[in-house]
Amino acid sequence: MTATAKKRLNVVFEDQQPVTGDNCAELIEGLSHKQKQANPKYFYDQKGSELFEQITQQHEYYPSRVEKAILSQHASEIANYCGENCVLIEPGSGNSEKVRLLLEKLQPATYVPLDISADFLYQSAQKLGREFPWLNIHAICADFSDQWHSRTELESGRRVIFYPGSTIGNMKPESAQSFLSNLREWIGQDGSVLIGVDLQKSENLLNAAYNDAQGVTADFNLNMLNSINNLVNADFNSDHFSHYAFYNNDQSRIEMHLVSEKSQTVNIDDNLIHFAKGETLHTENSYKYSLVSFTALCNAAGFTLEKSWVDDEELFSVHYLSISKSQKI
Repeated sequence: MTATAKKRLNVVFEDQQPVTGDNCAELIEGLSHKQKQANPKYFYDQKGSELFEQITQQHEYYPSRVEKAILSQHASEIANYCGENCVLIEPGSGNSEKVRLLLEKLQPATYVPLDISADFLYQSAQKLGREFPWLNIHAICADFSDQWHSRTELESGRRVIFYPGSTIGNMKPESAQSFLSNLREWIGQDGSVLIGVDLQKSENLLNAAYNDAQGVTADFNLNMLNSINNLVNADFNSDHFSHYAFYNNDQSRIEMHLVSEKSQTVNIDDNLIHFAKGETLHTENSYKYSLVSFTALCNAAGFTLEKSWVDDEELFSVHYLSISKSQKI
């Protein structure tokens, strides 16, 4: 798709959303595995993005609440590490809620939110632009999980990647290492990364966070099927699936699945996918790290962990990473 751009006041909106065929091929490939799976990016249509906002407000879901407290408490110190007038790039920006806690202290030259949900991103960028009229915003609708590279020149300045929410935990450790390594191409030799990471903790607390009493996480998980139907030519019926989330202690991760409530066949662009009763579609992992294991991951990816901020209960962490000296020319 040819990139298109819209500008209003201090906001530029650029659409680099992938073509439908790319999504269809990826979905069919994932559903062909013995353990059927789908990329978590398919959660985030307009409704999915709104449901995730609701998840972050649930009592059981501690990550957003604790991370925001960390960012608020340490905003000045974080700004000192990142430096003023940077180009702040946020992959998977959602509603840009957390960056608001840093903007006044950080004073970036440009903020670049990246998200796959075009309408939600556009609305969020416009709202942020009204709240911070001094801030230049270059919003890009793109699939950053596919080794994204901007099709237009971003503004000049030192790059800082802002990656909150422990989204890094959605990747298997080897993929997380590869993702971090690829960030070095985004930021150059003098850039840095500010990243949120969920920490290992009791199974009860983790299981409750992904099975909230109001059922919002269940609705979010099931909505992936509606999102896929709208994105490609598919006929999933979300009434025929149920939400299932649990902590896998051996893998140090939460797993989210959709369980087929009956034997059924789904049509995706004339490809028939059969689900046996009780068979699951694996929709998401959320790996939990210790400070030691995350430091090791950073080092393997060519980064040095310069500073960590952790809440008093050691539930969540935020880290500032710079490129290791051995990786610099």
